[in-house]
Amino acid sequence: MMIDGLRDGPDIARIASLVGDPARANMLTALMSGAALTASELALEAGVSLPTASSHLARLTEGGLLTVASQGRHRYYGLASPQVAGMLEAIMGVAASVGPKRVRPGPREARMREARVCYDHLAGEHAVRMLDSLLDRKILVREGKEIRLGRTGPAHFAAIGIDVGHGQKTRRPVCRACLDWSVRRSHLAGRLGAAILDKILAEKWARREKDSRVVTFTPRGKAEFERIFLT
Repeated sequence: MMIDGLRDGPDIARIASLVGDPARANMLTALMSGAALTASELALEAGVSLPTASSHLARLTEGGLLTVASQGRHRYYGLASPQVAGMLEAIMGVAASVGPKRVRPGPREARMREARVCYDHLAGEHAVRMLDSLLDRKILVREGKEIRLGRTGPAHFAAIGIDVGHGQKTRRPVCRACLDWSVRRSHLAGRLGAAILDKILAEKWARREKDSRVVTFTPRGKAEFERIFLT
């Protein structure tokens, strides 16, 4: 009976097999920056030949984890949804806590832990502290495993120029907790998490580092971020 129930539920094994191959895992991780990449670029990330990369990409696309768009002679691959990015971030957290460590020491890793992009929202120590502060001030509230806007939430974000899109008809939630693999606690995802990262970059409080998920705050930007989101 239990086996039959598993057969009728989500096909976890199929998704796990897609993510579990080392080359495909490296490709998926490279796309966590939110940028779309070509097959050649992803082949370099995975350390495989272009024909092998194309085969892997076909499987990931057919499996619903990637989307592909053609522009001129090139085809660009990206993660299919924020939900896929959240799954990958959660797997990274599990791998970091129970698996063998593969951390390369040095400033680059320290900066990744401090602030980085998780698909389209901020992750790392700054992001986890931000979510804690928003919850402490009741701007956001937690209900079980879910996060939603508090009573003062819409007005709070409107005052700092962030449209939470509370009434928009979309399947993506306004707020969602995303397990942070480096801190191993939750940061803020969803439409609000994406809007906050857009605000940070538009105000030039921080910049995206080239060919990296790292987000580097300027001294002024860090002070503004802390004033608005942490106090």
